[in-house]
Amino acid sequence: MNINITSYESLLSAANQQPEPQRLLFVFLRTSLPDDHGEEDESRFHSGQGGALQPIMCVDKTLGELSTFSALVAEAERIEKDWQIVLVAGLAGKNGVVPSSDDAEEPLKMMLHAVENGGDLSKYMAFDREGVPVQFG
Repeated sequence: MNINITSYESLLSAANQQPEPQRLLFVFLRTSLPDDHGEEDESRFHSGQGGALQPIMCVDKTLGELSTFSALVAEAERIEKDWQIVLVAGLAGKNGVVPSSDDAEEPLKMMLHAVENGGDLSKYMAFDREGVPVQFG
């Protein structure tokens, strides 16, 4: 199945179409300028590019707990206002059973580890605060 995800809504739609029930994993990130930055790094950062990513909170949700991107943003802002990007991954259930929050713990740790260690984030969906997809490169 070829799925083209271009928005948060198309991500939810794709998750709903999977053969097994899904739990979505979210890691909210803050961008910052590294201590050892140069002038070019600072210029790029202030133009909205580059910088270091720092995870500041994470959550897992069933598809039934999710609606619009603006609702996700509103919920996140009640906990932490200072985030710029959210990483999203899907976790598939087995035999028609939705994964539990306990099942999501290890995959969330792996997402956090990837961010903290400068790992490959291209396997995750990412959105800015306005819901615009973000690509890492």
